[in-house]
Amino acid sequence: MRLNVTRTFTDLGLPAPLLRTLAKAGFETPTPIQDKTIKPQLEGRDIMGIAQTGSGKTAAFGLPILAGLNALTGHASPMTTRALILAPTRELAVQIDEVLRSLSEKKITTVLVLGGVSRSAQINKIARGVDVVVATPGRLKDLIDDRKIKLKQIAAAIGPRRQTVMFSATMSDEIAKLAKGLLNDPMRIEASTPGTTVVKVEQKVILANTKQKRDELNTLLADPALERVIIFSRTKHGADKVTKNLMIDGHEAAAIHGNKSQNARQAALKAFSSGKARILVATDIAARGIDVPNITHVINYELPDDPENYVHRIGRTARNGATGVAITLMNGEERSKLRDVERLIRRTLPVSGELKGPANEGGASAAPRPRGARPAGAAGAARPARGHAPGGQRNGGQRPDGSRREHGPAGKAGPGGQPKQRWNSGQKRAAKAKREAVGAH
Repeated sequence: MRLNVTRTFTDLGLPAPLLRTLAKAGFETPTPIQDKTIKPQLEGRDIMGIAQTGSGKTAAFGLPILAGLNALTGHASPMTTRALILAPTRELAVQIDEVLRSLSEKKITTVLVLGGVSRSAQINKIARGVDVVVATPGRLKDLIDDRKIKLKQIAAAIGPRRQTVMFSATMSDEIAKLAKGLLNDPMRIEASTPGTTVVKVEQKVILANTKQKRDELNTLLADPALERVIIFSRTKHGADKVTKNLMIDGHEAAAIHGNKSQNARQAALKAFSSGKARILVATDIAARGIDVPNITHVINYELPDDPENYVHRIGRTARNGATGVAITLMNGEERSKLRDVERLIRRTLPVSGELKGPANEGGASAAPRPRGARPAGAAGAARPARGHAPGGQRNGGQRPDGSRREHGPAGKAGPGGQPKQRWNSGQKRAAKAKREAVGAH
């Protein structure tokens, strides 16, 4: 009979100083991704690790880095680093830096290399040499190009004597191919199937056209069970608009997106983390970088263009064994995006509600009608279609040969028996100006 024995961090071969900090923090049992990847990393293997959001991936690669630093003596050479961690977003970079500092008993030197803040402090720290650089690619490449850090290219310049690991909740075919060029004979370790979402997240979809969404959101937020909420918008402009409407409707909310300075983004996160703001409105820049405890709900005000971002979005809740709810407000034009999400997560999501309003607002679907036709009015009269010029301006019924059609149901004519000409507002203003210029009234 096979017995399943739960391993401890001690079993993974971590040094005593790290075990002490883990014990003080109350961590005794590694998560599946930590259990499967820490020991191979300590043995020098390259790793491609895949695990759900909130499963402890930062500690999975952070603890082996700290173990390696613990074995080194002296200080890093000027303008160099002993370990480089690349993160896709500023928020994730900040989170990783905080985790490393909290887990290390030995004092380590780190520097955050990211945009939105002054370069000078980053350059000054790197000039002295640091143990760990946690960076977003854009700002790091700027410093490389300016020769402020001794790396010629982010990957190639690290040199052949390196250990490289890659962790993610999703792993597209393109990223997997890229990883093979960066990693040396990597172990692919899956603590979960790529793209799967945490089981403890309850997911549902509510139908709501564009104009319904604001009211639907207010209805949801009236429930006190939504204690700490992240609302995701697809665009920066959309995030600002949602935040403004929330404030008008009496909700305390903060926004975070790419047009905000790093200080503003950190202030918004602080307000959200402290409970000063019940709601954080974000674009996908935050989907991979927010690790705030006790987020009860994630609301997708709009579905993302990339279905993988859906996985990262809803992973902000139900972290570290907690439960959570993910609600998506979907209009009629977003059905294809929902299908893409469902294919990725291998689940069909429950849909409720109904679309109200015109179909062109993402509202209720209706049978297609012939071009030029419109619903019958009180008398059931139909209205003939009018021609349009390129660019969407009306051409007053002009034929392809330049002649003009008669207008109106009976072909009503103007003076002299000629068809009445329809002018747009610009033509009318020009004609009026001409009359006034010659004194005609």
